[in-house]
Amino acid sequence: MNKVKIITDSCADMDKAMREKYDIDYARMSIMWSGEEKYASTDWDLYTVKEFYDAMRSGIRITTMQVSAQEFERVFTMYLEQGYDIVYVACSSALSGSYNMGQVVAKQLAEKYPDRKILCVDPKNSCGGEAIVTIEAAKLAAQGLSADEVAQKTASLAEKSMQFCTVGSLTYLKRAGRVKASTAFFGNLFGVKPILISNDKGENEAVKKVKGRKNALDECVDMLKASFVDAELPASEQTVFVMHADCEADAEYLAEQVKAKIAPKDVYIGVVGPIIGASAGPDTVALYAFGNRYAAIN
Repeated sequence: MNKVKIITDSCADMDKAMREKYDIDYARMSIMWSGEEKYASTDWDLYTVKEFYDAMRSGIRITTMQVSAQEFERVFTMYLEQGYDIVYVACSSALSGSYNMGQVVAKQLAEKYPDRKILCVDPKNSCGGEAIVTIEAAKLAAQGLSADEVAQKTASLAEKSMQFCTVGSLTYLKRAGRVKASTAFFGNLFGVKPILISNDKGENEAVKKVKGRKNALDECVDMLKASFVDAELPASEQTVFVMHADCEADAEYLAEQVKAKIAPKDVYIGVVGPIIGASAGPDTVALYAFGNRYAAIN
């Protein structure tokens, strides 16, 4: 049985330390910033977090591109040549074409490497939700499971990955086609903040509207707490991911509230990367864990 390498992409928003900890690599997406193409580094080594989000705040529109066929071929071939089978945990197929492109390249490489496998998993999530699924896949690979076993168990686990997110402004979601222009206008005018989940299709779905920033942050924590009711994996055995788009103080507030109200095993604070950030915009914050997302909204 071949060793298994776990690959994700730029939407997982995992920094170098975390990737090294779990022996994960990633396929890089790209952004277009003021007419210049840059790769979407989750290590923020080409530009700082503040530079990126301040550019958006100043009105600069940053667009994104999925993982290219050439990038998939590069990273997949590197590990196939080392004797690995590969499990690629993609960004949600509802948000990016990378999952489908990964499958296309995997099929092409199967002809050249008939004794190797490349299996693609749709986590139905992105950002920290994609990260927690990828980490669990890496843990399974480290236990010596086959690529088929890792992919099967990871796909099952992905059904339980949750997102509770709120944004600083609806303007960026409007630009990305995520909300209607009228909704964004009146939401920004009256200070309405949506609570977004990642639904069963992997789409970002607004399930609640809350007046005011602090109320929205508190609502995310309360919904996360409710989602652990009757969950297979209790909060005490999980690391809750708190992700932010250049609003560290809000992320720290969320982390403290999660610790006080939910008491998980650990809380990790990370940064929303350039791909997700380009659509969600600065001051986005989100919570990620495994549970029952619909227990929080029913």
